[in-house]
Amino acid sequence: MMTRFLNVFVALSVVHVALVGLDAGPVESVTKALLVPALAVWVVAVGGPRLLVAALFFSWIGDVALEIDGLFLLGMAGFALAHVCFVTWFVRNGALEGLRRRWWVVLVGLAAWGVTIASLWGPLGEEEPGLRAPILVYSLLLTATAVTAFGVSVVAGVGGALFLLSDTLIALDIAGMSRPEPGGVWVMVTYLVAQLLLAVGIVHTDRARSSIQDATGDSLPTGGSIP
Repeated sequence: MMTRFLNVFVALSVVHVALVGLDAGPVESVTKALLVPALAVWVVAVGGPRLLVAALFFSWIGDVALEIDGLFLLGMAGFALAHVCFVTWFVRNGALEGLRRRWWVVLVGLAAWGVTIASLWGPLGEEEPGLRAPILVYSLLLTATAVTAFGVSVVAGVGGALFLLSDTLIALDIAGMSRPEPGGVWVMVTYLVAQLLLAVGIVHTDRARSSIQDATGDSLPTGGSIP
């Protein structure tokens, strides 16, 4: 039954990506609004962490807001709160200690963030100068999710990296810069796989830590990275 909930998310994702590729208009918005809730149902069914459910809730707000003209900043705020939830969970579960062993992840993350912002700063000033500051702050949170995720789980880390890639493709479009075509399809594919891997990685890590704690009767020391 629990796997069935995850299959619903995957099926809806395939349908939505197909609709995006066909430029199906309003129907895309309907399926998009169902995606993250379907994943959240699976997380709740398997007893996943509340912070993960909160992250998915705020992601859903972002998804819906971005489908409505004039609510771009609200959508960005929703996703920003989602990343605050992700980062909080990863830090509470040993990300900082894990990153001491994977220090290169921090360097790669900062380098990717710096190159991206440097590339977008000029074009954003020409196209959407009012979005420069919000995108600067949001991109830091986005990068923090990817980096801290790798400190805890490789699966979740890949998910965080794909989230970063997905939103970078959106930023390229806002800045009037070229991106791989079909742009909308790549944005959604990377985003949906990102959310799936983040959720699966967090749930798996949470279960593994709970199992160890139950077996030993002690709290698991922070910093244990679980693939």
